[in-house]
Amino acid sequence: MSSSTAIINIATLVTNDPSLGDGSPLGLIQDAALVIDGERVVWAGESSRAPATDNRLDAGGKAVLPGFVDSHSHLVFAGDRTAEFNARMSGRAYSAGGIRTTVAATRAASDAELEANLARHLAEALRQGTTTMETKSGYGLTVEDESRALRLAAAHTDEVTYLGAHIVAPELAEDPAAYVALVTGEMLDACAPHARWIDVFCEKGAFDGDQARAILTAGRAKGLHPRIHANQLSYGPGVQLAVELDAASADHCTHLTDADVDALASGDTVATLLPGAEFSTRAEWPNARRLLDAGATVALSTDCNPGSSYTSSVPFCVALAVRDMGMTPDEAVWAATAGGAAALRRTDVGRLTPGSRADLVLLDAPSHVHLAYRPGVPLVEGVWRAGVRVA
Repeated sequence: MSSSTAIINIATLVTNDPSLGDGSPLGLIQDAALVIDGERVVWAGESSRAPATDNRLDAGGKAVLPGFVDSHSHLVFAGDRTAEFNARMSGRAYSAGGIRTTVAATRAASDAELEANLARHLAEALRQGTTTMETKSGYGLTVEDESRALRLAAAHTDEVTYLGAHIVAPELAEDPAAYVALVTGEMLDACAPHARWIDVFCEKGAFDGDQARAILTAGRAKGLHPRIHANQLSYGPGVQLAVELDAASADHCTHLTDADVDALASGDTVATLLPGAEFSTRAEWPNARRLLDAGATVALSTDCNPGSSYTSSVPFCVALAVRDMGMTPDEAVWAATAGGAAALRRTDVGRLTPGSRADLVLLDAPSHVHLAYRPGVPLVEGVWRAGVRVA
């Protein structure tokens, strides 16, 4: 039998429900309370009107917001790429080729080593407020290594993505058509039972538009829903393909034409921006303002991976988005919560409204704006997932 808990004396409650509070997209309620019963939120409103509950918790005039929804990460890997990062920060440009270094280390690692690394990064993200995290394969590039990556990931998160099409496997570098056949055939058959999504790196040096279409279409036929690494390093067909195939998200979206922006604004595909990648590669920032002003739905995610964005901190990405991508603090917080949920086609997370899962973050600050206002400061004081305090 579940018990109800009222969290009272919340200075600012972010609900992401415009029908609540101030009517903004964040649905802000000042001097608020939130009632949890079991795994769900059952009430949100002004603290003075909170209903009777079994338990009460005083938030002490601090802010509460939905748990972050990180809809893009690559956590099943071994080794690191410190040397590559050091060289890049010393003047060498970033390219997709460094992925091969992680592929070699991942293939050589045991299941126990990969799972321990995955669990460590998930715990690290949880302490920083991430309560829902997508993660991908993509560092195995063989039938056995891709399927084991997804099997390990599926033991830790519901949001698992098959990314056999990260780059062409090194041993088939001279025959990309043969690798596409593998990714859409035997590898897909082995991987589909462990995944919800299928992804492809549609980029020069990885897979072109025709290859990406074939890979995503094959995945869809096996019941996997598409998402795409699109337009990260250069202009290309990825965004248009994402919208055409009703992909849940087009991720990166750094180099966009007006037609790309219009397509994202008119479709259901979320533009997921990954500022950690631009920070870690000194690349051009995505223009979030352009997307938002056009009416596109924007998500923010970490892209946590050992090569181009080795951060698990959504608060850090929120601060980057506000400082360098043209987002307001409100927009960045929405994108890191409700936006991430939209990129995963989830309605139960990313908001704190009756019926939603009780995933929430207590900040050691009176407002969510402090996430951008105080960059780098560990403001997350408490984390609840499905009604249970976990950090």
